Amino acid sequence: MVKQSSQPVLKKQRPRTCVGCGEESPKRTLLRVIKAPDGEVRYDPTGKANGRGAYVCARRSCVEAAKKKRSFSRALKTEAPEELYAVLLEKCGEEEC
Repeated sequence: MVKQSSQPVLKKQRPRTCVGCGEESPKRTLLRVIKAPDGEVRYDPTGKANGRGAYVCARRSCVEAAKKKRSFSRALKTEAPEELYAVLLEKCGEEEC
């Protein structure tokens, strides 16, 4: 007979890499940008939307570095709109920049 544990089973999550600085961090601490199936590139506040994703730290310096290096365009394999960076900088201001 198999003994059942009363402890919940925790899934081990792989760290995600910031496209701005290259640091690995837990998914919950990063901002997620997706290329949706319809081709639109946008910020994903839930972290669960369908599409190809790229992550950036919630720091102004990382968002600016990602813009300068065109990291989102490379990671998502399409052009990232300028408005995206304004949204990310706004979200960055709300968090821990």
